[in-house]
Amino acid sequence: MLSGIIRESISKSDAKTLRKNGYLIANIYGKGKENIHCAFKRNAFIREVKNKTDLIFEVEVGTQKYPVVIQEYQKDPVTSEIIHVDLMLAQQGVEAKYSVKVRTVGIPKGLKNKGVLMMSKKRIKVKSKPENLPKDYEINVTNLDVGDVVLVRDLPAFDGVKIVERDDVAIVGVIKSR
Repeated sequence: MLSGIIRESISKSDAKTLRKNGYLIANIYGKGKENIHCAFKRNAFIREVKNKTDLIFEVEVGTQKYPVVIQEYQKDPVTSEIIHVDLMLAQQGVEAKYSVKVRTVGIPKGLKNKGVLMMSKKRIKVKSKPENLPKDYEINVTNLDVGDVVLVRDLPAFDGVKIVERDDVAIVGVIKSR
């Protein structure tokens, strides 16, 4: 489990000092809850995020544990290091917007016909309660030939999950290579 420290001061100079010491500045927020200003060790945070299997993961700040989802992060434009992350509380029974990963399964038959698999969307925005949230959207692409696409409306429906994206947006397709 990822553990962090609570930031007493939210000034710019204190944030710079924390970054120099290897910390990642973070904010945890949720509906009806007060914001928590905290910091995590950068390498430990990246390791935890890469190894997580679910969209929701737990962090420990101070003495309390919070189930959170990464809502947004900011990278340094020169070094591409993560400098700030916003974490949203995954509160039981509270509906919120999440970005669910799209995963393809199989090898499209269109690849043998000089086609290329194109992923237009890697994540789908959904509105749901955390307990109904799918781990990911799995799309079987074995029957896709050159010119075929999978649209948002072709995704499987989950109970209590509403897709926020437009119906006619392409997610994955096979296009002809040059």
